[in-house]
Amino acid sequence: MGNRLTQIATRTGDDGTTGLGDNTRVSKHSGRPHAMGDVDELNSHIGLLLCERLPPDVRTLLGDVQHQLFNLGGELSIPGFELLKDEALAQLDAALAHYNAALPRLQEFILPAGTRAAAQAHVCRTVARRAERAVVALGESEALRPAPRRYLNRLSDLLFVLSRVLNRMEGGDDVYWKSDRMARAQEAAGDSGTSA
Repeated sequence: MGNRLTQIATRTGDDGTTGLGDNTRVSKHSGRPHAMGDVDELNSHIGLLLCERLPPDVRTLLGDVQHQLFNLGGELSIPGFELLKDEALAQLDAALAHYNAALPRLQEFILPAGTRAAAQAHVCRTVARRAERAVVALGESEALRPAPRRYLNRLSDLLFVLSRVLNRMEGGDDVYWKSDRMARAQEAAGDSGTSA
């Protein structure tokens, strides 16, 4: 990658352009800076999630994710460059299988709520989806490896699962959407429980 920053306030972006890792300049409104910015925002939200009390294994996993997101952002900043490796996606797949195995099956949609850590994991999930959409849009106009798109898609899934794990950390549960179907099922269960 290019030189490490030694000066932050360069004023070169005052004209509405930004420099990529290959020393080209593009509009800050173009697809690549959009995708890079969304990935950076996601990494920042994960940093905020790491301020919460978390199980040690989740903390270690999220720390690894932050490094991989930095690699992903670096790859986006240098057209044609590869930084995100297959092992990064394999780590997410393994974590998904591990954490999902201990969770009860979902019977209904859940709300992005519960503990503060779980709610922050949901914020991370939604930003991951936005970053994924930005990467997909970029890939429709420029050549892009599938690895960044796949990583963000899988990471969003993992963050959903982790939100459920974090809601159960102290004996809690998911916050379920009160749909008409669920209300009818609860009423039916109540009626059948009171009949003799």
